[in-house]
Amino acid sequence: MCTINPHSTSLNDWQLEFKRLEGAYAPDTMRAYYADVTIFVKWCKSNALPAFPATPSGVSQFLEEQSQGKSISTVKRRLYSIRKVHQLLRLPDPTTDQGVFLTLRRIRRSKLSRPRQAKGLPQDYLQKFLEVQPDTLLGLRNRAMLALGYDLLARRSELVALNGQDLLFREDGTLKVLIRRSKADPFGQGRLAFASLNTTQLVKLWLDWRGPEIEPLFCPVYHGVPIDRCLSVTTVKRIIKSSARDIGLPEADVKAFSGHSMRVGAAQDLLTKGFDTAAIMRAGGWKSLNVLARYLEHAEHNVWA
Repeated sequence: MCTINPHSTSLNDWQLEFKRLEGAYAPDTMRAYYADVTIFVKWCKSNALPAFPATPSGVSQFLEEQSQGKSISTVKRRLYSIRKVHQLLRLPDPTTDQGVFLTLRRIRRSKLSRPRQAKGLPQDYLQKFLEVQPDTLLGLRNRAMLALGYDLLARRSELVALNGQDLLFREDGTLKVLIRRSKADPFGQGRLAFASLNTTQLVKLWLDWRGPEIEPLFCPVYHGVPIDRCLSVTTVKRIIKSSARDIGLPEADVKAFSGHSMRVGAAQDLLTKGFDTAAIMRAGGWKSLNVLARYLEHAEHNVWA
């Protein structure tokens, strides 16, 4: 282990130490932490303030400025990122100071708006999304991915992480899927989910073309050739938004969709069909009832004009 100069503001120091987190956190979390600390270091440099160790007053000022135009969740994550890098560098942690706590409390009280919720993609509109996919190899993949994401109530990160070994085709023509790791399951205990007959057929059609030599279930296609790597989570969001445009939805609705829209819509559909919240939590792997409640809040309005 390298010895850290407590007065060092070297980017290399924290970047090297951050590598110790790889494998302990999800890749998306790592990217967010890395980006947050980079923003903080640049801010400190532009304000002639030390980054490592940072001062409580400097952190408070940074959070105040970041709160302008940023959500409270972003501000809190940046605070945690600063805390984590100081711990890695074995430096005094400025984020535990009472002044920083009060700053965060003021920011939270000033942001009374409700958390933004992704627009749900209910089954009726899922079918429209499937119908507008092109009659190409990409369309074949997209139909299978959208349908499976809905049936599994999958987060986009869970969807792109699936591989062929996670699938079990059952005798009744349906599909059992093992979701090995998720945001709410960092240690990989996994959960089982199931796909309908129609979705299973779409997955089979995709697999017949993709072939057995590709490990990720859903992979990029380049000039008609499958590429042996996972799709990015951004690709899932892009496909959902482009599908919304293709069926003629207004841009305001397109903007409201996210990579979680299949998960939201499926949960809302289950509620309107009479399933209780305990069953929906098991199906989607939720640990927090509060998070699920936000998803289900608009289920009674899940009819689109």
